[in-house]
Amino acid sequence: MRILKDQTATLFIDLQERIFPAISENEQLLQRLLILIGGVKALEMPVFVTEQYVKGLGPTIAPVAAALEGIERIEKASFSCCDEPRVMMDLAASGKDYILIAGVESHVCVLQTVIDLKENGYNPVVVTDCISSRKPGDKLMALERMRQEGAILTTSEAILFELLRYSGTDTFKKISKLVK
Repeated sequence: MRILKDQTATLFIDLQERIFPAISENEQLLQRLLILIGGVKALEMPVFVTEQYVKGLGPTIAPVAAALEGIERIEKASFSCCDEPRVMMDLAASGKDYILIAGVESHVCVLQTVIDLKENGYNPVVVTDCISSRKPGDKLMALERMRQEGAILTTSEAILFELLRYSGTDTFKKISKLVK
């Protein structure tokens, strides 16, 4: 089953100032996130962004906010993005079946969103090098649960080239430059 660009949107979950510094391997995570953001923008795919309880966790971290400039953030109080009506309305309006998932924390908001997306008829595609938790063990257990729940697991580079499909285009050149 190939994941096709025309059937796919991306959801960035809760990449916020007061939680991100505590996330395991956050510097590597940030680099992979910026590659994914650059790639999905080059592919001109729909992008959605959530922020959990902004008053407590702050806004999206500056490098990600800059990369996602012009994309509205949806504030939520629920752990699962699917419990926020605006997220579900926007996903439905996009008409996409596959939802790339990136964000934190793997074992809370990301996991619950993946489970609920699957329950709501979407195909969650977890970009494993673009999610994390404060504790590495929590991410590992979350990935196992996501796999059990039927999520598709991939990496940022693998999914960008799968969505791209062909070399020799301007978009290929942009994405190749990002992943080098």
